[in-house]
Amino acid sequence: MTPMHTETLPTSLPGHWLAPEDPGYDEARRIWNGMHDRRPALIARCRDTGEVSLALRHAAVTGLDVTVRGGGHNVAGTALADGAVLIDLGPLSDVEVDPVAGIALAGGGALLRDVDAATTPYGLACPAGVVSHTGLGGLALGGGYGWLARKWGLTCDHILAAEVVLADGTVVETDEDNHPELLWALRGGGGNFGIVTRFTLRLRPVGPVHHHVGVYPLDQAVQALAAYRGFAERQGPDLHAVGCLKFAGDQEWIPVALRGERALFLTATWFGDPAEGPSRTASLFADVRPAAELTRLLSYAELQALGDHGEPHGNRYFTKSCYLAELSPKEAEEFAGIALDMPSRLSSVDFEYLRGAITDVPDEESAFPSREAPYICTVSSQWTDPGQDAVNTDWPRRAIERLAPLSTGGAYVNYLQDEHAGRVREVYGAARHARLAAVKNTYDPGNVLHRNQNIPPTADEQHNRSKES
Repeated sequence: MTPMHTETLPTSLPGHWLAPEDPGYDEARRIWNGMHDRRPALIARCRDTGEVSLALRHAAVTGLDVTVRGGGHNVAGTALADGAVLIDLGPLSDVEVDPVAGIALAGGGALLRDVDAATTPYGLACPAGVVSHTGLGGLALGGGYGWLARKWGLTCDHILAAEVVLADGTVVETDEDNHPELLWALRGGGGNFGIVTRFTLRLRPVGPVHHHVGVYPLDQAVQALAAYRGFAERQGPDLHAVGCLKFAGDQEWIPVALRGERALFLTATWFGDPAEGPSRTASLFADVRPAAELTRLLSYAELQALGDHGEPHGNRYFTKSCYLAELSPKEAEEFAGIALDMPSRLSSVDFEYLRGAITDVPDEESAFPSREAPYICTVSSQWTDPGQDAVNTDWPRRAIERLAPLSTGGAYVNYLQDEHAGRVREVYGAARHARLAAVKNTYDPGNVLHRNQNIPPTADEQHNRSKES
């Protein structure tokens, strides 16, 4: 290893630190989004909370920046920075379930599929995202939309307690009675306040899921989206409907004439009695008949893994999001126009009606912003050729600018990427951001954990505002 980084290297971690010249370093530094090719000074593969604490102390002594990787799935690549200490929580992936209490203890490096594998045998789940190789930590700390969000709420709403390594290496347990303000901040405030090495999660009952998909040619999108709007805004808690504009694949159920063409996909899922599923989802497709349909009964774990093949590791990704008050013909026409400009056959425009249980959580219980937003729209480029970076990053930017006059403001925290100064404060709103900055001031006054969608401590916040004014 390089001498300048090993003078204070903890001797209790032999073989679990990697420097650039060590075998396995290049593999260990890879993350999901291939756009981000950065070289940490050291990678600390932490096996327990004590090793996370030692890694933070080592970074402080050597003056190196710190980044944290749970699943490495954040689109902005915040898990990596050149010349930093990468604290890799991957080994902390164990999940223990207490089915009687309806809780799970999940390590900070657990992936969603680790949680699902442990919980679904008991007919339980923690509401979470839609790609199973996503890291639990990053998703939960930034919010956590998913199939069960309208029925049970966001992932962050299910954090009952957490073990947290603070920036100075000390360890605290937070719950409703201990460090409650820290718990509030962890529920949607991102990775700003400490490194969570263990989550205590509330679990919810879940059984087989009726899954119903319809595909439409792009010239029917506006008409079909009107039907989606009527269905989505009337759906009960056991229903969740989403939409996606993308290039159709070559699956057998998709008509040959649509394969390789831009198309609209509408999906309805039913979480109630499976026998009722077909009748409950069919009304989405009754008014405007799709070119083809696919229905099936899935386990919840199977549902969670459906998106995996469409978001492989190593491809290049760029994402922007916004919230919309409605899905009128104007928004529908804009969606179709944005889809016409898609520069890559792997890209997509995704949208869904939210509300439901998401709106049931009072602001004082979590830091997550924009709970009341009716719709979210996500525009995501995916490509493989670095020579196409400019066109693929420009398309989502232009798309969200195009939707801006129709937006309610804000954006999804977990999709923030390449933002202008002050954008994080805009997303959280002045009052919530000020409260988060005060929590930061208590638990990370030196802003050690700043390689994220950063919320500076109070003093830094005031200094930044004076510079901007």
